[in-house]
Amino acid sequence: MGKYKILEHTADVGIEARGETLKEAFANTASGMLSIMIDPEKVGEKESYSLKVKGRDEKELLVAFLSELLYKYEVNDFLPKRVSISLLTDKELKAEVYGEKIDLKRHTIDTEIKAVTYHQLAIEKNKNWKIRVIFDI
Repeated sequence: MGKYKILEHTADVGIEARGETLKEAFANTASGMLSIMIDPEKVGEKESYSLKVKGRDEKELLVAFLSELLYKYEVNDFLPKRVSISLLTDKELKAEVYGEKIDLKRHTIDTEIKAVTYHQLAIEKNKNWKIRVIFDI
């Protein structure tokens, strides 16, 4: 399996992302979310912005992180190609997000994600980290 895989779910769609570190698993979850929305190969790294989110625990932090990426997409038409996480604790995340604004000549949105959900949300550590998240579409 690669860095993430798409999970089939009734009326929703989800991903299972992996990483050697929790930072890598969070970043791969963001990449997986983008791949549900659009072909990631068509998105460049033309712009970037800094992102900072807080939560009471890792699950709330993950939902806040993905929700912030989704918010920037909805409000600023920004497609996140890559996320570089500089700080990740159980309550705070800081990252630089690289991507570009939607260009309707090159980008076709395959699936609109409405929200990140807590349904079946899981963050597990065995040998590596594994994250499961379901999106409302």
